[in-house]
Amino acid sequence: MQCPFCQPDPARIVARNALALAITDGFPVNPGHTLFIPVRHVASWFDATPAEQTALFDLLAEVRAHLDATLHPAGYNIGINVGEAAGQTVMHLHVHLIPRFDGDVDDPRGGVRFVIPSRGNYRRPGHVPQPRE
Repeated sequence: MQCPFCQPDPARIVARNALALAITDGFPVNPGHTLFIPVRHVASWFDATPAEQTALFDLLAEVRAHLDATLHPAGYNIGINVGEAAGQTVMHLHVHLIPRFDGDVDDPRGGVRFVIPSRGNYRRPGHVPQPRE
């Protein structure tokens, strides 16, 4: 199977540098959800070179500034899934930047801890936030 991140749709590219590129997420969680991908096919954060890791975060800062100016989110989640057990479905390193907006869920406490939903909110054990419509 061909890697979807090795030759992404040019229309989805929002920024790039010599070692990495930023694309719109194909299945966005919120408006502005962006993926940061090394140009070289590498499976995980731990396989990337320090230069590639820096390039990814340089682009993340650039895109975040743009999202701040255009979408005005109240916060962000930044995440990397490494391996199938962690939910990685495309085995090409990608970093998620997800803009968060006041009221997008009923209780955002716990943030990325919700990768295991019933353990996410340590102040309200078992509470899983629901999206607001």
